[in-house]
Order: sequence, then C-alpha cells, then structure tokens
Amino acid sequence: MAAKPKVATASLAGCFGCHMSILDIDERILDLIELIDFDKSPIDDLKEFTGRCAIGLIEGGCCNEENVRNLIEFRKHCDLLISVGECAICGGIPALRNTLPLQECFDEAYKHGPTVYNPSGQYPNDPDLPLILNKVYPCHEVVKIDYHLQGCPPSADTIWAALTALLTGKPVQLPYELIKYD
Repeated sequence: MAAKPKVATASLAGCFGCHMSILDIDERILDLIELIDFDKSPIDDLKEFTGRCAIGLIEGGCCNEENVRNLIEFRKHCDLLISVGECAICGGIPALRNTLPLQECFDEAYKHGPTVYNPSGQYPNDPDLPLILNKVYPCHEVVKIDYHLQGCPPSADTIWAALTALLTGKPVQLPYELIKYD
C-alpha cells in the first residue's frame, strides 16, 4: 500500500479558529483520514515533522521570532503551503498593533492597562520568551505561500474543497458561495 500524503498544520499569531474550521468538516474528517496522514499538527499532537509533507496549512501571522522560525520550518518541509484565514493572509486582529509603537503596546499590556496589577513595573524578561517583532507580518511577507484561503475563519466547506482538490490533483476552484462573506 502506498503511503498517504502528509498534511501539517500550525497556528501562529491567531486565535485557533481556522483549526476549528478544519474540525468542523465533521464526519468528512473520516474521509480525509482515508486520503492523508496528519504530520506535525495540533490535530494529532505531533510536535516535530516526521517527513516531507504534501501540504502545510498555516493560520495566524508572525508576531514573534518563534512564529517566523515555525513558518520557515513549514516552508522547508511542505510542498505546498497555504495561508488559512485573515491573520495568515494580512495579519488580522493581531496586526491592529501595527498602528502603534511597540513600546506603547508593552506599556498598555504590562503597566497601564485597566486590569494590570504590576507594582514592580517590570516587563516579562525571561530568556525563554520569544523576541517580539516590530510588527505583525502576514505569512507571505516571510516565506513563499502557494495558496490563500480567505475568511475569519474560512468555512469548513472551503477548507474541504481546497484540500480535496489539491490531494486529488485537481485545480482549486472555490465557488462564490464558499468565498463570499456578506
């Protein structure tokens, strides 16, 4: 029996809603498992790549150095890389901070926010914390992205249609009903 293609998924700076849409394909996930094996993904809790992947699905943008490293790793291991959702495509809600100086964001989060209790006035400084980037970057500004699935999040049907087309060698054709948001 030939090995099934592998699909890897990751959530960077986002809300995990796009992964919820993957799970929202409901009973079709059984059909999907007949077509693929999940590799590095929160869906199967694999933390490292086990080999080459046919498809990588990325949700969220890049707001810190760990996001960038993870995205570069996905590009190296995946034949096709897909930005899933508005955070991956344009930065989404996390990118709202791009209009403010980073210092102002830190001050609001750790010193002056309405629910902040920080009598020492210190910022988190553990060396294990990833370096925060000057802005939130969409995935295509960091690595080559092959496809974009719009939405916040894209519907389960949109993800299903794109994945099954790519896995069966057909062109990705998303009817208007799958990509309209009104």
